[in-house]
Amino acid sequence: MTAGSLLTGCEQNAFVPPPPPVVDVARPVQKTIKRYLETTGSLAAIKTVDLVARVQGFLQSINYRDGTFVKEGTTLFTIEPRTYKLQLEQAQAAEIGGQATLKQADADLKRQMILVQKQDVAQSTLDVSTATRDNAQASRRQAELNTKIAEINYGYTNVVAPFDGIVSAHLVSAGELVGVGSPTQLATIVALDPIYVNFNVNEQDVQRIGDEARRRGMASDEIRRLPVEVGLQTETGYPHQGKLDYVSPTLNQSTGTLAVRGVFSNPERALLPGFYVRVRVPFDEQKNALLVPDIALGSDQAGRYVLVVNGENVVEQRKVQTGPLEGDLRVIESGLKPDDRVITAGLLRAIPGQKVDPRLQMIGASNAPAK
Repeated sequence: MTAGSLLTGCEQNAFVPPPPPVVDVARPVQKTIKRYLETTGSLAAIKTVDLVARVQGFLQSINYRDGTFVKEGTTLFTIEPRTYKLQLEQAQAAEIGGQATLKQADADLKRQMILVQKQDVAQSTLDVSTATRDNAQASRRQAELNTKIAEINYGYTNVVAPFDGIVSAHLVSAGELVGVGSPTQLATIVALDPIYVNFNVNEQDVQRIGDEARRRGMASDEIRRLPVEVGLQTETGYPHQGKLDYVSPTLNQSTGTLAVRGVFSNPERALLPGFYVRVRVPFDEQKNALLVPDIALGSDQAGRYVLVVNGENVVEQRKVQTGPLEGDLRVIESGLKPDDRVITAGLLRAIPGQKVDPRLQMIGASNAPAK
């Protein structure tokens, strides 16, 4: 073998380094975002009333189906009304008698006044007529009051819905004696539209909301203009929109929280008292926030980080402070610049300190925040 052939063989077997791995990179998205106070709360009925028997008697009828929606004024229970109707008629008759007695007493008093002026009768006779007329007035007034009481008691024989709402299962049966000794609970009616959500806010968040209200030029009593959003545990996002209704004037010293309440329209009655819900209240707006795909973030003992490609196409690990999630994008509070190239795909091939072949991509519309 000649020297030329040996040299040719060495050149063919020379090591050729592999090309840098291909990775996808993207610049952070810049957009205006809303910041939310997020917590959990529970739903509560805006009105709940126990329906009771306020007069004694046998329950004559139940006039609704358990668990149904009823309108204000609907008769739900009827307590045997006959006795109370007779008492009303008796009081009305006594009132008519009292009016007749008073009319007669008035006429007699007028006659006695004329006779006294003519000195045909003594003053004492006029005094007696005056007292008789006054007693007749008092008796008529008493009869009028007895009639009103009888009307009220007769009205209590029909237990009606005090507002629109859902009526619970009846607690007594037709034919049962109710109202003996004390009012008997017959059922409960619950108003579901609108509905309350109750939640607690910690002291720090209270101050943040207050700062935002002042930034908007809102007075302390105008904080109710702030919107509130809730979502059920089985729902995606926060589809129910309402507004703040009440903020406690004092902080709970034992928990360091403030009681807050929102009110929501609930025409479909999808929100029910007792449900636990996710609650968020928008309290701030940040312009030109930086966002990257959430899958681009890694974590270690020091915290969260992203991998970026510098001007020489070398991978660097960048520690970042993260904010809330906006759809598939994560807000980056600090540690990143708008012109940084963040690795979004091929992360397993990207090793800090080594070169890569970056392919610039755009963060697509599919990463838009979920509504």
